[in-house]
Amino acid sequence: MLAGMAEPSSEVWAGVLGGDMSVPDGFSPEELFEALAVMLADPDPVVRDDTAYPIAATWIGRGHFDGMLAWAGDRVSGMQAHGDIQARTFGTMILAWVVRRDAVTGELDDATVRRWRDEFSSWWSAEEDLRGYDPERGWLHAAAHGSDTVRAFARSPLMTADDLAGLLTLATERLMAPAPYLFADQEEERLAYALASVLCRAELTDATGWLEPVRAALEAGTPGPVPAWASNTTRTLAALYVAVHRGVRWYDPATQEPSEITTPDRAPEILAAVAGCLRVAEHYLG
Repeated sequence: MLAGMAEPSSEVWAGVLGGDMSVPDGFSPEELFEALAVMLADPDPVVRDDTAYPIAATWIGRGHFDGMLAWAGDRVSGMQAHGDIQARTFGTMILAWVVRRDAVTGELDDATVRRWRDEFSSWWSAEEDLRGYDPERGWLHAAAHGSDTVRAFARSPLMTADDLAGLLTLATERLMAPAPYLFADQEEERLAYALASVLCRAELTDATGWLEPVRAALEAGTPGPVPAWASNTTRTLAALYVAVHRGVRWYDPATQEPSEITTPDRAPEILAAVAGCLRVAEHYLG
């Protein structure tokens, strides 16, 4: 906690979780957010995942931190440089909630959101610990949580066509980076959802060019055991094919009400390009 800030007790947090997630009296919004940010770095999953995350996400979605989103986003974006993996992955997930909330309030400027996008990109593209679940620390999920952050930026009205193209490039580079971790906890579905969210933006001018290096990398494969990145990539593309074909919906950050189903404007072109990549490894596909 920062000097001079009051820290809620465990009893206060238990009362929040046990009720209707109302904000407790006696604390400023800054004190509450700072306390939650500290808890988001805790190695104990009960503190981090069962307590801090649902409270922070709910309060951001309900607008309890409106008017201080820039400060809150800076706080959790900075966590992506933390020394502990759980702090990095939960910091980025709450950053996603801040970006999603700004899509409703419009209180942030372009420069702030793009700076966060750049800070996120620097972390996610270089993260080496991609484990989904750890027996002691619980969910870590760098690939999945990072995918959720990509999706949040994809939904931001501040992202231009170039920004959206950059998100597609970031996601493919993350997928194809050499890493030993094989997706095991639905990471491919989370990443496919993020990619589909980008592809649903009407501003996107090139909906398939980002797949060219993916296809080239798959075509360069050699006989032998399939590398983790290649398996992760083809599984993500298969999930993306379904998402583009069937369409996706998003959920209101405050009410969790679903939107109408949306499909990309250039869905047939995207499906053909995705299928072309998949045929490289799975020649039997039509």
